[in-house]
Amino acid sequence: MRMTNKVVLITGAGSGLGEAMARRLAQEGALVVASDIDFAAVQGVVASIVASGGHAEAEHQDVTDEARWTALVDAVLARHGHLDVLVNNAGIALTGSAEDTTLADWQRTQRVNLDAVFLGTREAIRAMKTRGGSIVNISSIEGIVGEPLTAAYNASKGGVRIFTKSAALHCAAEGYGIRVNSVHPGFILTPMVENALAGMPAEQAAAFHARIIDSIPVRAMGEPRDIANGVLFLASDESRYMTGTELVIDGGYTAR
Repeated sequence: MRMTNKVVLITGAGSGLGEAMARRLAQEGALVVASDIDFAAVQGVVASIVASGGHAEAEHQDVTDEARWTALVDAVLARHGHLDVLVNNAGIALTGSAEDTTLADWQRTQRVNLDAVFLGTREAIRAMKTRGGSIVNISSIEGIVGEPLTAAYNASKGGVRIFTKSAALHCAAEGYGIRVNSVHPGFILTPMVENALAGMPAEQAAAFHARIIDSIPVRAMGEPRDIANGVLFLASDESRYMTGTELVIDGGYTAR
């Protein structure tokens, strides 16, 4: 029970990686405040966690809304007295190259994937600086290596990577006891990926899947629990000597 007595806020917890993180940290004793823009989805996740004996609460949140960040963190502090962990997980992925990405798609991607991480990190620092804590920012291998058809996504996740280091150094210099680290998932078999494959013609889906598997040294896509376990480590006291660090979980993809 590595997270006993810890209050954890996870954004984008209504499905996929965020759902897996919420379930895993709750299993380890955390009180999980799970937020998502899809309130019905996150309510379902929370109900399932509570039914299995865990502790969780659902919150509606648009992570691009600055005022909502302040109100949510204030509400968590009012209910529980402290916030120990923030996982900035919410994100979107829009395809488009440097040539054909629209400005609207570029700006929307930065708002959700990067601006929201800044807002969440700033609010978490405010809440944690008197007692310490852990901030985990979900980046991507796309924040380390480039892909031609994800220009806006590459930029946003690269921004999360270097912003995390800046925030980590600031918190260390101020003596806040707040660790700030980033996680970089590779190709993970989430419901979003499964639905995308299911929506393709069978032959096209098989070719796409084969191309992805061939690019991963361990010859398999990861599962959401693989990322959740990495987040658990960074959220727990076991990673007390880590800050400004990149935890890459990608089956060896970026090792080439």
